[in-house]
Amino acid sequence: MLKLRNLYKSYKTGSVNYDVLKNISFEVKKGEFVAVMGPSGSGKTTLLNSISCFIPFEKGEILLGGENISGLNEEKLADIRNQKLGFVFQDFMLLDGLSVIENICLPQIIADKDVLKMEVLANKLCNTFGISHIKDKYPAEISGGEKQRTAVARALINQPYVILADEPTGNLDSKSARAVIDSFVQAKSELEATVFMVTHDSFAASFCDRVIVLKDGEVYTELTRSENRVKFMDKLLDTLKN
Repeated sequence: MLKLRNLYKSYKTGSVNYDVLKNISFEVKKGEFVAVMGPSGSGKTTLLNSISCFIPFEKGEILLGGENISGLNEEKLADIRNQKLGFVFQDFMLLDGLSVIENICLPQIIADKDVLKMEVLANKLCNTFGISHIKDKYPAEISGGEKQRTAVARALINQPYVILADEPTGNLDSKSARAVIDSFVQAKSELEATVFMVTHDSFAASFCDRVIVLKDGEVYTELTRSENRVKFMDKLLDTLKN
């Protein structure tokens, strides 16, 4: 569903070139829940921004659903971001002037989809993620966990190829964070969603099928969960210490 081939990205400061991503290659298959972890400065955020084409990269290819999205013009990229990618941000990025259900519908409104069909789909997502009781409330009236579950529902309404999640539990308490991770797991199991998450949280990552660990801009290792979640988290913590 998502494939990177030899992705290279650098930044220039004065006359000095800094390699941030060094020929990154990996694949995320349909229905996988995959996390990227690594120390500060390892290139996690740059990787996510490169995949969404919010920042340019010098070399390599990004294939989304088999289509090479590298080098597309901004108009085509805008369509890709709206139709084929879903986004969940650390700061929720909900519009305060819209209700929960209106926020969920926003990607379909932008795409000028049929109003009745989008309402049916939005209500179904509200039921799936347990937020039907707050669908007419506004962001200021709901909790952080409810905001993030609203953001997950919004990311799914266009049935994207991949959800890109940037530190989705970073601003949440442990209970709300668990509710959000449960939403991703539920989206994967019930809706066959593909989730690619950047996180520093080993607890959140322990729910994933696979974790890609970055170090100094390179893929240091990949860990696949074959044992129970607690043992997998211990393995993650040991790997991140090295």
